[in-house]
Amino acid sequence: MRIAVVGASGKTGRAITTSLASRGAVVVPVGRREWPALAVSLAGCDAVSIVAPNLHPDEPPLVGEVLAAAESAGVARVVYHSVAAAFAPAMPHHLGKARAEDVVRRSSFAWTILQPCAYVQNLVPALRAGTPYLEVPYDVDRPFGLVDLDDVAEATAGVLLDDGHAGATYELGGPDLVSVSDVALAASAVLGRPVVARRQDPTDWATGPGAALEPREREWLTAMFGYYDRHGLPAGGRVLRGLLGGRSTSLAETLTRELTGSD
Repeated sequence: MRIAVVGASGKTGRAITTSLASRGAVVVPVGRREWPALAVSLAGCDAVSIVAPNLHPDEPPLVGEVLAAAESAGVARVVYHSVAAAFAPAMPHHLGKARAEDVVRRSSFAWTILQPCAYVQNLVPALRAGTPYLEVPYDVDRPFGLVDLDDVAEATAGVLLDDGHAGATYELGGPDLVSVSDVALAASAVLGRPVVARRQDPTDWATGPGAALEPREREWLTAMFGYYDRHGLPAGGRVLRGLLGGRSTSLAETLTRELTGSD
């Protein structure tokens, strides 16, 4: 099959591209350079994976533009990469994905919507830095369905290539609900040194690491951290296990691979 991946240059798009190629698909990467002739890029494709840029300011029209180009190109199947807890009004970028989901659902395609939780890999750069702290601007003991990016990519490839997924919305969480404190504990075991989870004051984040961001992005992330501080981001793991044949990657397995280069 010939599959277009819109957003192929990002970490999610790259992972999906790798997984598709491993299953023998012909992958057509679509990025900003291809955007002016989007329908031409999608011509001859059997399906399209849509991964919008992170924190896109207005995702529904972007998704609508891809769908229009896909329809013009004669594409039959679309898989849209959304987010866990999409309809969460306190998080503007999540709400943008909820509205984009509506655009997809009202389309004429054989569509599937994927709602992955936050990736374990999002915390890996801080763990690789060698500091004794894993610091985040929200409660380190709130529950998350942290998921392995490679698992999400593998599930995405399966949904794109296999039949039986039209009209489905799949929430994709890791095998267990875990906290940032759990991540620090697991990382300590993998690295052989103590790693302590610590909550950073969100104001300090906004004037420190967040200061380099655009004001809108900083505001949206601050809102997300506030939501995480109150609720975490729980997401169930049963659906992902089913899509992957009964097993998904544990937190310890992901950290071992990402931090030591071994399985």
